[in-house]
Amino acid sequence: MTVTVTRTTVPEHGIVRYASVGGLELEAGGYLPDVTLAYETWGTLNADASNAVLIEHALTGSTHVTRGDTDEPGWWEQLAGPGAPVDTDRFFVVSINIVGGCYGSTGPSSPAPDGAPWGSRFPLVTLRDSTVAEARLADQLGIRSWFAVLGGSMGGARALEWAITFPERVQRCAVISVGAASTAEQIAFAQAQTLAIRQDANFKGGDYYGGPFPEDGLALARRIAHITYRSAAELEGRFGREPQAPESPLQGGVLAARGRYQVESYLDHQGNKLVRRFDANSYIAITEALMSHDICRGRGPLPETLARSGARFFVAAVDSDRLYFPAQSRELAAALPGEVDVHVIEAPIGHDGFLTEIGQLGRQLRAHLSA
Repeated sequence: MTVTVTRTTVPEHGIVRYASVGGLELEAGGYLPDVTLAYETWGTLNADASNAVLIEHALTGSTHVTRGDTDEPGWWEQLAGPGAPVDTDRFFVVSINIVGGCYGSTGPSSPAPDGAPWGSRFPLVTLRDSTVAEARLADQLGIRSWFAVLGGSMGGARALEWAITFPERVQRCAVISVGAASTAEQIAFAQAQTLAIRQDANFKGGDYYGGPFPEDGLALARRIAHITYRSAAELEGRFGREPQAPESPLQGGVLAARGRYQVESYLDHQGNKLVRRFDANSYIAITEALMSHDICRGRGPLPETLARSGARFFVAAVDSDRLYFPAQSRELAAALPGEVDVHVIEAPIGHDGFLTEIGQLGRQLRAHLSA
């Protein structure tokens, strides 16, 4: 990360920090003895700590939502920043790397008590577990109640879990491009991705640190995921059946010698990009945390579960999403107390429209955060 510093200022906005939140008893029976959370903040917490907003990242996202005091672009700058819908001149914005991640929070690549990486010993961490850890960080920051918690995709699932697990601590909740639980189809796509990594010859049961990285498996997992992030119309419109020049998919004396279609080259590119920035074990840990997403688990039917929260909800979906279908957002909104609209992002791109086209909902989000 490139940081721009003047002689009179010390960078503090959009800079990664770390906090120890203690041992964490996990829902599935495991235990993490000393959990560290990486986080970034923007803006200033006011005297009564009433202006705090938590933005939750998606599956392979980082804490770097927007620039702040750095030159590095954030991944949701249409949403957060000076003058943006989540205005960092007004709000104290926080983003936290999920437990199990590889951007500074305790995860499989972190040292276990014996000093070696957790690797295959890292326990299953659910989204509910991660929420408990994040609440401890909020306590350390002096935040007893969030003005708003929001996120898209897995970030939306995390926001929703916050509103139900700690109903007294969330005043507003924005849930974008995700439903109340991961469906069988979503779990099936996720399992194909984790299996791709586990079957890499270099995976070694998760204990590959110090040796070759399971790059092929992680890249394949990303290919599978990326197909679900983009719509059929987007792939057809961008690539169709065009070859990746100068290659030819219809030439080659043996199967392995044929050239690629453009869409194949595109998926190769996406897979290789992730390999350069993400840990394979963390990909498995976070993907399986998302598999666990079910706000009704142990709580009763959906309307009863949602009634636990007194938050004002904002629900949105991408019209072309084929990973988290808009019907799931409508089901969530219908089960919430009162009349809750489903705001629609119109984007041919598919699921990733929640990132690239969030600006379409700028007016609505401003209204949600001003009432």
